[in-house]
Amino acid sequence: MIRVLLADDQTLVRAGFRSILSDEDDFEVVAEAANGAAAVAGAREHRPDVVLMDIRMPELDGLEATRQISGDPRLQNVRVIILTTFDLDDYVYGALRAGASGFLVKDTEPAELIHAIRVVARGDALIAPSITRRLIAEFAGRVKRPEPGPELNALTEREREVMTLVAGGLSNDEIAARLVLSPATAKTHVSRIMTKLSVRDRAQLVIIAYEAGMIIPGWATP
Repeated sequence: MIRVLLADDQTLVRAGFRSILSDEDDFEVVAEAANGAAAVAGAREHRPDVVLMDIRMPELDGLEATRQISGDPRLQNVRVIILTTFDLDDYVYGALRAGASGFLVKDTEPAELIHAIRVVARGDALIAPSITRRLIAEFAGRVKRPEPGPELNALTEREREVMTLVAGGLSNDEIAARLVLSPATAKTHVSRIMTKLSVRDRAQLVIIAYEAGMIIPGWATP
């Protein structure tokens, strides 16, 4: 079972998501939260696999709630998906930096919502790589990029190459095809990079790659 916590200050929105998830045999909504503080408390109490987190909520917004959940070592297996609208994209970049595993727009089709939650629960990939890539490409240009940290020196040349492709939104299979590797080898490279950089998932690799100047925003856009 994939255990989900719904965090949104609108009761009808939570009810809608609950209704969608209840139709799936492998989903269980373990808790709901009407504000960010309740979302953090609920995550600590129920240890869900995935939190669907709205950005704008009272008491504690979704950004800070995400930061607290991602920063709590007891919740290292809890993944956060940010729920947003396109006019809130500024917040999404900050949310990814805070530790969110990805984001969805609120008018996402039910089938896409189900797929995204399953993907994040597995920890396999960033949600909607093409959309996330365009988002980060736009807003990464607005922040001052620091010099690459010493932790990047631990990466091999091949690992840097793989990380650059991850930042471009490529899946493990696509990376394997690009570099003429087996999918298993590509997955191993990604896992080793994540371990060396002490990151939770691919979303954080994307952020680090852009901020370190390893990739020029928009370079991989079709």
